[in-house]
Amino acid sequence: MRVLLSTIGTRGEVQPMVALAMALRELGQEARLCVPPDFRDWVGGLGFPVVPIGPELRPTASAAPRVQAPPTPEQRRRMIEGTVAVQFATIPAAAEGCDVVVAGGAMSMAAHSVAERLGIGYVYVSYCPVTLPSPHHAPVPVWGQAPVPVLGQAPVPVLGQAPADATAGNRALWAEDARRWNGTVGAAINAHRAAAGLSPVADTRGHLFTDRPWLAADPTLGPWPEPADIGVVQTGAWILPDRRPLPPELEKFLGDGEPPVCVGFGSVRAPRDIARATVAAARALGRRVIVLRGWAGLSPADDGPDCLPVDEVDQQALFPRVAAVVHHGGAGTTTAAALAGAPQVVVPQLYDQHYWARRAGDLGIGIAHPPAAPPAAPTAESLAEALGRVLHPDVAARAASVAGEVRTDGAEVAAQRLIDGA
Repeated sequence: MRVLLSTIGTRGEVQPMVALAMALRELGQEARLCVPPDFRDWVGGLGFPVVPIGPELRPTASAAPRVQAPPTPEQRRRMIEGTVAVQFATIPAAAEGCDVVVAGGAMSMAAHSVAERLGIGYVYVSYCPVTLPSPHHAPVPVWGQAPVPVLGQAPVPVLGQAPADATAGNRALWAEDARRWNGTVGAAINAHRAAAGLSPVADTRGHLFTDRPWLAADPTLGPWPEPADIGVVQTGAWILPDRRPLPPELEKFLGDGEPPVCVGFGSVRAPRDIARATVAAARALGRRVIVLRGWAGLSPADDGPDCLPVDEVDQQALFPRVAAVVHHGGAGTTTAAALAGAPQVVVPQLYDQHYWARRAGDLGIGIAHPPAAPPAAPTAESLAEALGRVLHPDVAARAASVAGEVRTDGAEVAAQRLIDGA
């Protein structure tokens, strides 16, 4: 079997695809990846064929302030038409000779149409429960227009059985979300489908997600709130095995004192001065700090001996050795910290990050910053208060307990389902 794994997301979308590629290779199957050019060398170095798609994404993670005017409807239309055109121009060649296409993330606009045109299989995968339709939660805004108040303010529960009125309200919100998908990308997708000799789709979101999407999220951290036999296939998180040793300077820093606090925002934009505020907060609590620079280029205010900035490292090796992790709430980082048993302070910025922040609090393994709306920029004082709470022995004990419940076989489960044709 030959599988194309396609996404145009940041590392949070690409790394799970690499994990699935590894699992497929272990089972004797072939995988190729269609991912942004930022990841071409990394994925190629692992021995997988790579087709780059779209522009580099790293510049979007600049640590500059996030306050800016939203795009006008015309600007948004041009951006959407551009990304749809790029995908329809790139994915067909990447999928040639493949038996199935696996598309990751809500911005994968062309993969299903390409699979349909080639007569091959198609699977859509999400990494977070609330990005998939369900009456038990409200939609997460994709197009910059929140259908509900900021998560945390909404009276609608995210997990479990929603009250009847909330269920009805969520169904209405998802219906509006479907209309928004049609109005935002429907025309662009159907124009390219017509050019490929395909009939138009009336339900854009349903076409992209299908009626049997996969959910690559851990069932303890991000459970699907409906029975397993309804719609969604939850495989577990796709975790990439990482056996890289930690750099010598990091090993020395870890060995020179008590476990430090770690702060990092991966491949997304970070709040201004988040690293400096975290360093100040940790110092106020007598803790050292590791700053993961990430794409945002985080850096501390000084080069004090109690603070070490580092580039990309193996989180699976680092997180079990830190006292707490301050991060953005991406699915991958949240899962890595939970698997390591590291208490978390989650500073969510957008999309599904608010969900993961809430889940950390619900599970007792961390807290969201800020814990209530409206969102506020983290300060040394607010982070010190948050860190003081998660550094409590009870939170550490709970985090260690939950770590034993996190599954690590999600990618293998997904790979076997592909082989079995499920």
